[in-house]
Amino acid sequence: MLPLMEEFYTIQGEGYNSGKAAYFIRLGGCDVGCHWCDVKESWDADMHPLTATQTIVEHADQFPGKAVVVTGGEPLLYNLDELTKQLKARGIATFIETSGAYPLSGFWDWICLSPKKFKAPRKDIAPFANELKVIVFNKSDFAWAEEHAKLVSSDCKLYLQPEWSKAAEMTPLIIDYVMNNPKWEISLQTHKFLNIP
Repeated sequence: MLPLMEEFYTIQGEGYNSGKAAYFIRLGGCDVGCHWCDVKESWDADMHPLTATQTIVEHADQFPGKAVVVTGGEPLLYNLDELTKQLKARGIATFIETSGAYPLSGFWDWICLSPKKFKAPRKDIAPFANELKVIVFNKSDFAWAEEHAKLVSSDCKLYLQPEWSKAAEMTPLIIDYVMNNPKWEISLQTHKFLNIP
């Protein structure tokens, strides 16, 4: 049983898998507390109904895009071994978006680590990240990004993403930074431009 805030089929909007069809499973519960979070209603797990893993998997399996993104909230508050095992048994690829603040569980095809200053990630998760996505809210976030880039594997994709409300201010800085530090790439929240969930 997992506290399911919402589930929906859409187009992945951010990072490496941007533009791909995916079924999103958003779990309730988060104590990381980013003040710019755009889903603060996910923070209180008690507000979201406990839902059987099998039910969640059956819903995901109804759609043609055979990829699931598990997000939150902070999805690693929960053991995700059973959820991912059932998804993979149905041939569904498993992606997670996590702050890395809790122990890694589940069987993943793609791990997006998005470290937050409000509750730093565990260092034992970084080596497993396929993608490091750092949200840039102010100039000090570039140093934060570099600190975490040292912890991930050499083949991990590195992304800098402007925080939506500060995009006009931060995007030019990110462009300059990436041009001077080309190991990084820019991630944009394309779903917000496309006006899709």
